Amino acid sequence: MLTDEYRYKLLQLLEANPQISQRELASALGISLGKVNYCLNALMEKGLVKARNFKNNKNKRAYMYYLTPHGFQEKARVTVRFFRQKVAEYEALRSEIEALRHEAAREEARAIDADVPDKQTVGRETEVR
Repeated sequence: MLTDEYRYKLLQLLEANPQISQRELASALGISLGKVNYCLNALMEKGLVKARNFKNNKNKRAYMYYLTPHGFQEKARVTVRFFRQKVAEYEALRSEIEALRHEAAREEARAIDADVPDKQTVGRETEVR
């Protein structure tokens, strides 16, 4: 099963460059060539993508990948889902950073307080000498 992230990136790459090779897709997505092949076949089975051979190409294994009308609709849906997921991750990270910022400030203040000698302690140290 493709995650929304990979589905989004794959559909985006195919829309932007229908002549992209599976090897280039694998490199761009950071996944294996076999996984790209599996994903493209799954997208074709669902009717989201169509593949056509280049007519005037000596390499008959070279394909152009087209998003179907259903593929464009799915890309729009997955884009919205992926965007919402990234916004939620951003908000959670922002909250975590803010909490860490407060904790770091408390710890820094505590460390500074520990380094400053007490007035009573300073007085005793001079009496002992």
